[in-house]
Amino acid sequence: MAAPNVYRPGRVLLLLAIFVLILTVWALFPGQAHTPKLGLDLQGGTQVILAPKAINENDEITEDQLNQAVEIIRQRVNGIGVAEADVSVQGAGNDAVIVVSVPGATQDRIVELVGRTALLDFRPVDQILNPAPASADGQQAQDPGVQDQIDKLNKQLNSDGGNSDSGKAGDNAELPAQSDNQQKDNGKKTADPQPSATDSGGSGSSDTTDAADTQQGAEIVQSPNNNAKFQKQVLALDCTKTENINGGTPDDPAQWLGTCQRPPEANAKYILEPAFIKGDTIESASAQLNPQGAGWIVTLDFDSEGSSQLAEASQKLYSLPEPKNRFAIVLDGVVVSAPSFNEPILGGSAQITGNFTQQEASDLANVLKFGALPMTLEVQAVESVSPTIGADSLRYGIIAGILGLVLVAIYLLFYYRALGIVAGVSLLVAGWITYCMFVILGNTIGFTLTLAGIAGAIVAVGITADSFVVYFERLRDEIREGKSLRRAADDGWVRARRTLLAADFVSFLAAAVLYWLSVGNVRGFAFALGLTTIVDVIVAFWFTRPLVAIMCRSAWMQRGSGFTGVSPKRLGVESLAGKQRPRTRTRSRVGAGGPDEDEPSDEEPTKRKRPTLNDPYDDGAQV
Repeated sequence: MAAPNVYRPGRVLLLLAIFVLILTVWALFPGQAHTPKLGLDLQGGTQVILAPKAINENDEITEDQLNQAVEIIRQRVNGIGVAEADVSVQGAGNDAVIVVSVPGATQDRIVELVGRTALLDFRPVDQILNPAPASADGQQAQDPGVQDQIDKLNKQLNSDGGNSDSGKAGDNAELPAQSDNQQKDNGKKTADPQPSATDSGGSGSSDTTDAADTQQGAEIVQSPNNNAKFQKQVLALDCTKTENINGGTPDDPAQWLGTCQRPPEANAKYILEPAFIKGDTIESASAQLNPQGAGWIVTLDFDSEGSSQLAEASQKLYSLPEPKNRFAIVLDGVVVSAPSFNEPILGGSAQITGNFTQQEASDLANVLKFGALPMTLEVQAVESVSPTIGADSLRYGIIAGILGLVLVAIYLLFYYRALGIVAGVSLLVAGWITYCMFVILGNTIGFTLTLAGIAGAIVAVGITADSFVVYFERLRDEIREGKSLRRAADDGWVRARRTLLAADFVSFLAAAVLYWLSVGNVRGFAFALGLTTIVDVIVAFWFTRPLVAIMCRSAWMQRGSGFTGVSPKRLGVESLAGKQRPRTRTRSRVGAGGPDEDEPSDEEPTKRKRPTLNDPYDDGAQV
C-alpha cells in the first residue's frame, strides 16, 4: 500500500487539464462571443467619467441613488439607439464615479446626454390616446373619436389661416435641446404651478411650439397652450418607436406635453397639462405589501411645499371623470406611471396602488425617490478614440504581448535548457487560461479589455517568469548541497513555495489597492494584473511543479547531461548525488556458490590464482 503523503504529479496535471478544458468549453461555447470584449481605446468610441456631487456637501450619496443614476443614464443612451453601451459605477459613496462607455458615438453628443440631471415632475392627465401615429387622412387604427378630433383640428387650423405660428418653425421642425439657463428659467416659471383642466379645443394662439424631435432621438411635443396645432402634432407622434419610449429628452414643466409611456407598459400616448409638483419635493418613497389586499403598493411622502401642491391638485382632480382624474409621473420626458386619485390627499402622504409585483413597485419607488436626482453629475474626464486608432492600438498591443512571451521564453531556454522548456510551456498554458478568463468575464460581467489591461497582462508575464526562476534556482541550490535530483526537486519546491506565494500576494495586493483607488483605464491595468497573478499561482502549483517532478524522476535528467540544465559542470559540483554509475558484472562458476551471472557488483575484480595440484609421491623431503 502506497504511503498517503506520496506526491503524485500525474494526478495534479490531470486536474489542471480538466480545469483548462472546462474554461475552454465555456469560452468557446457556440452562441456567444469567442474573443474578449474590447474597450474604447481598442475599438473606438467615447468614454465619459462622471463624478456625482451631492447638492448639500454634508450629504452622503447612497448606493441606491447611484444605481438609479446608472439606470437613468442607461435609458438616455439607449434612447439614441446606441448598441453595447456600458454604464457602470466604480467606487462607493461620495468617492464613486459613473463611467459611461459608448462605442462609435461622438463626444459632444454623449457629454450633453449623460451630464444632465434627470427631470421628474407630476402632471395632470388631459387625454390618453392610442400609441400609434394618426395621419391626417385617418388611415390608422386608433381609439374611437380620434379621427373626429383630426377633422376638427384640421378645420380649426384652416380657420386660423395657417398663421397660428407665424414667424416660427414649421410643423416638422426640431426643438433644440434646452441649455442650462433655459432649464433654470423653466424652473422659475413653475415655482407656483397651478393645475388646470383646460379645454382640449384650445384657442390656436400664436405661441404654439412644434414637436421636439431632439438630438437625443426621443420625440416629445410641447406647447404653452393646448391648441389645435399642438393636439395635431401629438396625434402624429409615434409611440411605437423604441427611441420615443426610452426617454432622455428634458421637458419644460411649465408647458403642455405630448409624450409616450415608458416600458414595460408602453401602450399609450398622453396629453399632459403643465406640472403641478416637481420631483424634488418627494422626501421618501418605498414599496410595501398592500395591507388591504394582494399585491404591492408604493407609499410616498412629500415635503411641505409638495404637500400643499398635492392637496390642491388632488381636490381639483378627484371629482373629474376619467382620464382627467389621473396624474402622470414623468421622468426625462416620458410617462412612468399614471395613477388616479381615489380621494383628496391632504396629509402629504400618498399610496399608489395598481396590482404591482414586488419588482414593479420597487422600480417605481426608486424612480420617485431618485428620479430627480439629489446630485449633480460633474464631467471628470472625456476620452474619444477613432476606430482606426483603436485597431492600431489592438494590433500593437498583441504584438507587444507576443514579443514579451517570446523573449522571456528564449532567455529561459538559453539559461535553464530543459527546465526552460518547462517554463516556456507554462507560459503558454498561463496565456491560454488568461485569454479564456478575459472572454468569459466579457460575456458574463461585461469586462472590457483595454490597452492598459493588455499592459497589465504583459507585466504579469515577467511575474510568472520570476516564479520559474525562483523555483529553478532553489532546485539548483539543493543539488549543490549534495541532494539527489529527485530530492532536490521536492525540497527546492518547499523552499521556493513560500517565496512565490509572498511575491504573488504582494503583487495581488498592489493590484487590489490600485483598482480601488483609481478610475478609468488604470483600473483595467489593475484588474488584468490581479487576474494574471492568480493565474500565475495556478500554473506554478498545478503545472510547473508536477512537470518538473516528473522530469527529475527520469533517468535522462538524473544522468545530468548538458542540456538538462542541472549538469555538474554548470552547477560547479563534481557529480550529482545519487547518480547511477556504470554497472559491472561478475561471472561465477556453476555450483561454486558465488553470485549469479547477472548480479551487478561494485567490488573491484580480483586476480584468479591457478589451482595447485598435490603430488601423491611427494613425501616433503627436500634435497
